[in-house]
This record gives sequence, structure tokens and C-alpha cells, in this order.
Amino acid sequence: MSPSPSPSPGGYHERLTPAWWVWLVAAGFAGSFGVVLSRVDGTAALVVTVVVLVLVVVALVRTTAVVSVDPELFVAGRARLPVGYVGGVEALDAEAMRRARSVELDARAYLCLRGWVAGGVRVRLDDPQDDTPYWLVSTRRPERLAAALETARSGHRRV
Repeated sequence: MSPSPSPSPGGYHERLTPAWWVWLVAAGFAGSFGVVLSRVDGTAALVVTVVVLVLVVVALVRTTAVVSVDPELFVAGRARLPVGYVGGVEALDAEAMRRARSVELDARAYLCLRGWVAGGVRVRLDDPQDDTPYWLVSTRRPERLAAALETARSGHRRV
């Protein structure tokens, strides 16, 4: 699913829904229960397959992160950051994101990552009371998210 701009100027909204292949793996996972149990009882195999599939789909939907920016707030998953605390933003392509979440990763960073999303942004924090140096956030449109954060940041003064 592609991000849709929010109604506010400089806004951004994206749901990090699983890629098509994740749904395929989920169906295969549920189906494997049916295959294993089909030798024992066909009805039980079907019931277990459906139950497992429903549980996996619910888990995938419930863990779908939302990334959004409005003039006051940056949201990444369950975390919220007033844009006044955004110190700088770096858009990361797939290769830069791979390095950022591995060899360059700071253990104190906040992570909102999804393995099926290649790109991302690194948002440096400007909050002396917070030990978190930056947020590393997955996004399918790193340049758009970075631009939205910069726009929101430039239009906001921290009190």
C-alpha cells in the first residue's frame, strides 16, 4: 500500500503493510498444519488450518505500523515525537538502511522496522533529556517522509 498524504501541509501518512510474499508465507504456514493433520483427521485439519490462518492474519494486521507526520507530531509505530525535537533527518535507500540497522546501529536508538520494507529514515533527536540518539524507521518512500519531517520541523518552534 502506498503512503497517502495527510490533509495538513507537510503531512505524511503510511501504513507499513506486509508485502505480498509475507501473506503467501502466512498461508503456507497455516496450510502446513493442515497437511500434517490431514492424515489423522480431515475435518480437524481443516479447522486447525483456518484457525491458524486467522491468527496469523490478525497478528500481521495488528502489528502493521503506521508512520505519519503532521505539523506537531511524528508517529512511528507506537512512539510519538513532537517535531520540535527532530534534530535532523536522513533518507536511507535499501543499502544505507541495511548498514544502519546492522553495523552502524546504536543500541540506544528507537527502532520501527519491518523486514519487508527496504528503505527508511534516520531521525536524529534534539532532546538533551533523552538518551535516544535517533529513531530508525522503515518507509517505502524515504525521500517523501524526510521532506515531510523537514517541512514540519521548519514550521515548528519548540517552547
